[in-house]
Amino acid sequence: MIRDMQQELVRQIVWNRLIAVVEEQANVLLKTAFGAITREAGDLSAGVYDTRGRMLAQAVTGTPGHVNTMATAVAHFLDRYPAATLKPGDVLVTNDPWLGTGHLFDFVTVTPAFLDDRLIGFFASTCHMIDVGGRGFVAEATSVYEEGLYVPHLKLAEEGRLNQTLLAILMGNSREPTQVRGDLLGLLSCNEVATRRLAAMLREFALRDLDALGEYILETSRHAMLEAARRLPQGTWRASTRLDGYEAPIDLCAALTVSAAGVRVDYAGTSAASRFGINSPKCYTDAYTSFGVKCIVAPDIPNNAGSLSVIQVDAPEDTIVSACRPRPVTARHVIGQMLPELVFNCFEAPLEGRVPAEGAGSMWVMGFSGGPLVAGASARATPFNVISIAIGGMGARPEKDGLSSTAFPSGVGAIPVEITESQSPLLFRRRELATGSGGGGRHRGGEGAVMEIENTEAEPFAIACATVERRRHPARGRAGGDSGRVARVALGSGRELPGKETYVVPAGDRLVAEMPGGGGYGRKP
Repeated sequence: MIRDMQQELVRQIVWNRLIAVVEEQANVLLKTAFGAITREAGDLSAGVYDTRGRMLAQAVTGTPGHVNTMATAVAHFLDRYPAATLKPGDVLVTNDPWLGTGHLFDFVTVTPAFLDDRLIGFFASTCHMIDVGGRGFVAEATSVYEEGLYVPHLKLAEEGRLNQTLLAILMGNSREPTQVRGDLLGLLSCNEVATRRLAAMLREFALRDLDALGEYILETSRHAMLEAARRLPQGTWRASTRLDGYEAPIDLCAALTVSAAGVRVDYAGTSAASRFGINSPKCYTDAYTSFGVKCIVAPDIPNNAGSLSVIQVDAPEDTIVSACRPRPVTARHVIGQMLPELVFNCFEAPLEGRVPAEGAGSMWVMGFSGGPLVAGASARATPFNVISIAIGGMGARPEKDGLSSTAFPSGVGAIPVEITESQSPLLFRRRELATGSGGGGRHRGGEGAVMEIENTEAEPFAIACATVERRRHPARGRAGGDSGRVARVALGSGRELPGKETYVVPAGDRLVAEMPGGGGYGRKP
C-alpha cells in the first residue's frame, strides 16, 4: 500500500511539473511574440502531446478556441508526417482552418520532443498573426481563397534548418512581414524550450518516456469527467438563440443530452452557412462547445484528450457551425464564441438556479487601417494596419453581478491603447465602461466598454466591423433579469454603421463603438 501511495504521489508531482513545462512554453511565446494580439492580449495556446498525438496537458495561458482545436490538430500533422519519420530539429506548421484552429490567421506549429534520440512526445503552439494577405481581417470575402495565404502541413524547419522559402513566401504575402516572421519564430522558440524542459524532467525522475504517465493522465481525466456527468440529471434539453448575422439573422439551435456515456450536443436546426466570413469550421465549434460543457460539468478537471473524449458534438454539414471548404471563415469566432452561452441555456432547465445569464459572447477584433489606399486619403497618409480588442460584459451570476468588459469565453485581454497609438496615428479619445449597459435584476449584468477613436492626421481611416455582434439581439437575462443593452457603432457625426462591412471614417470625424452589456439575473427585490 505504501508503495502504491508513493507511486501515486510521484505521478501527481510529475503531472504538475508537466503543466509547469507547458506554462513556461506559453510564457516564452508571450515574451517573444511580435504581434500585439499575442504579446498583449494573450491570444495563443500551448500544449504537450504523447507520441500518438493525444493532448496530455495545456497551458493555463491561452484561449479555449486554440487549445481545444489543437487537441485534435496534432493528429492531422501525424497523418501527413508519421511520427517515425520525424527527427530532432524538425518543426511542422499549418494554418489550415479545418485541420488547425479555424481560420487562416492562426498558425499551428508542432515540434517532436526527443530524449537520447528517442521520440517521447510533441509540443504544439499557436497564435494569431496580424496579417496573412488577402482581404485582411474582414468578413466580406465569399471564399477562403480571398481571405489570405493558405499553408498546408509543411516543415517550418528540418533538422534545425529553417525553411527560408516558406518564410519568404509568407513575408511576401503579408502587409506586416516583420511581425509575421517574428511570431513564427516565437512559436518555434517556445516549442524548443519546452522540449528541453521535458527531457530534463524525465531525466530528473528517471523516466524513459511519457507513455505510462500519459495513459494515467488520460484515463484519470476521462473517468473523472464521466463521474461528473453522471452526477447531473439525465435527459435532453434544448435551447436556441438569435444573432445579428451578416446577410440575414442567424439561429443557433442545440439539443444537449446527458447520459451515462457522457454529454452530447447536437446543432440540428441551426442556420445554414453564410456567404460571408463568419462561418465556424467544425473543429472550432467542437472547441467552444466542449469548453461550455466543461465550465458547467467539471471546471476543475484537467483539460486534455481524456476529459474532452466524454463530450461529443454533432453538427449538420455546411451549417454555420460546420462550414465546409471553401467557405470563408475569417470571423469564425462571431459564431464559435457564442456557443458556450447556448450550452449554458441548455443547462438552465436541469440546473435551475446555477447557470449565469447570457453575456456579450464573442469579443470584437477591430481592425484599423490607413494610408493612401484608403478611399479619400492623400498620398501623404501614414500606412498602418493595427488591431484593437473590444470587450463586452459577462452575464450576471446567480449570486453575483456579471464582470464588466471581460472576454468570456475567450479569456483574451484588451490591447492597451498606448500600444495601438504607438503603432499608428490613431488616438483613443475615450475608453471606459458604458454605464448602464448591463441588464438589471437582483444581480446586474456586466457592462461593456465604449471607445471613441480619431486619426491625429487629417486623413480618413478604415474600420473592419467583421466581428461586431449583438447590435439587434441583446444578451438575455435569466430568472427574470433584464437583457443587456445592445451594441452600437457610429461616427461621431451621427451616422450609424449597421453591418459587418468595412467602413471609412472621414478625416476629422471619430469612431464611437459601444460594446454590448451582459444580461441580469433574477428579479429586482
